Amino acid sequence: MAFVHLHVHSEYSLLDGACRIDGLIKRVKELGQSAVAVTDHGAMFGVIDFYNAAHAAGVKAVIGCEVYVAPRGMNDREHGIDNENRHLVLLCKNMTGYRNLCYLVSKAYIDGFYVKPRIDMSLLETHSEGLIALSACLAGEIPRRLSAGDYSGAKNAALELSRIFGEDDFYLELQDHGLEEQHRVNAGIIRLHRDTGIPLVLTNDAHYLKKSDAYTQDILMCIQTQKTVNDTDRMSFGTDEFYIKSEEEMRSLFPDLPEAADNTVKIAEKCSVDFVYGQYYFPHFDIPEGFDGAAAYLRSLCTEGLKKRFGKITPEISEKLDYELDMIDKMGFNEYFLIVGDYVGYAKSQGIPVGPGRGSAAGSLVSYSLGITDVDPIRYKLVFERFLNPERVSMPDIDVDFCIRRRGEVIDYVNRKYGSDHVAQIATFGTLAARSVIRDVARAQGIGYGEADAVAKLVPAAPNIKLSDALRISKPRGDLYAGDEQVKKLVDTALALEGMPRHCSTHAAGVVITEEPVYAYVPLATNDGVVVTQYTQIEKLGLLKMDFLGLRNLTVLWDAVEAVRKTEP
Repeated sequence: MAFVHLHVHSEYSLLDGACRIDGLIKRVKELGQSAVAVTDHGAMFGVIDFYNAAHAAGVKAVIGCEVYVAPRGMNDREHGIDNENRHLVLLCKNMTGYRNLCYLVSKAYIDGFYVKPRIDMSLLETHSEGLIALSACLAGEIPRRLSAGDYSGAKNAALELSRIFGEDDFYLELQDHGLEEQHRVNAGIIRLHRDTGIPLVLTNDAHYLKKSDAYTQDILMCIQTQKTVNDTDRMSFGTDEFYIKSEEEMRSLFPDLPEAADNTVKIAEKCSVDFVYGQYYFPHFDIPEGFDGAAAYLRSLCTEGLKKRFGKITPEISEKLDYELDMIDKMGFNEYFLIVGDYVGYAKSQGIPVGPGRGSAAGSLVSYSLGITDVDPIRYKLVFERFLNPERVSMPDIDVDFCIRRRGEVIDYVNRKYGSDHVAQIATFGTLAARSVIRDVARAQGIGYGEADAVAKLVPAAPNIKLSDALRISKPRGDLYAGDEQVKKLVDTALALEGMPRHCSTHAAGVVITEEPVYAYVPLATNDGVVVTQYTQIEKLGLLKMDFLGLRNLTVLWDAVEAVRKTEP
């Protein structure tokens, strides 16, 4: 016998899921389970972290998402109707399914967002290949209809989903968290199974790792909804059963339906998504006629650039250029330099201030010849191998400083050149940091601002300080923690939540450019109208990540020079 959890919310179900990914993998192994899924709400933020952690531990990662399905079309936005979304769990069988899930989740944010990122049945039908669907929790379409006494409507919805995904890839979820409504719905789910033959699957909608973590997750929900645990009208799970249970605990819920638990293993065995690291996917760069590929065109541009830089190309310069170009070609990075040289050249042609170069890229004669940097590596005897080294093959990393006021113009140029669906900025995550998490938890626990602020201020205002360190290094803080039960409960809960992602935002500099549309590789989200990747670890997937840094000092210096020019007689 065996069991696999297929409906799990990690810390990337923001301010809702409390299953930290590392802890999830550890817990699954402790329970003797060989696979697990992560199905975060409406997004795939944690997929790469989850995949890496599972792979390292020898646990099979089942990649999925609990998507929001619009009650009508994803473009309908009438309050009172379209804000009530339906949940549906989608799991990837293969890379086709992964790409389809990325597309669905991306479209949900870019085109369907209304309260939540939403898809609709029409979009789902056209992008269902390679996916397995589960009917979800009480917020799913089928459970909603059963709860309302609409068995006929639930049956029609179930048959429609079975038609879309195929009779072997759609399952009716059975869950039991001790909720009365769930018991009524389960009777309807079992009746549907017997009437239609649609298979059952047992899940637990896990939002935390152990039963004892229920309070911590409840506080997390209070932080999300800006309520306190004392509020009677707040969102609450109602029981403490939403955790990663053992196989025995899960099977005991429906002992007469062992196939529902058996099917979790069958589903996990059907799912296999493996990411290939170290393979690069550069966008297409148009090579003018008359050149035999990117290497020949890059050499031509470098030669012309060096003539402008030095007037005459000496044997020393020629030898260094040949060495660098040969290494760049062998490592497969010709297009990389062409792309960077192109957008830096555009910026300079438009009078947009560009920095002289930063980091190891200044050691490259190729960068200097293309105008990417303005520091002569020969004069200053800079070492190219600090930038690119065949002993450590990794993507080049050229950070370029632009005038902070006009940085957006360069990104607009890249959008026009490669296509807006081939360019996205990169996400980053704000977290529940040491001081702020104390204030957030205190607010959720109903502790007054003054008391909470006094505890928060005991944490030193040092970068990357952790609560555990603050308690360890300061005797007054440790004494307060040990001597006051309310403070102890506050700090213990804050320790449990510290570092969890709070919200998704936009990285200050990172931009990704891809050959196919970005959603063919990674899911997308939106932040204040800006399209961003849902992953932060873009380079691992072989995608071209560029840092377009907006440097305020560069703008100040430029403005100062312009002001001087205007005052000259």
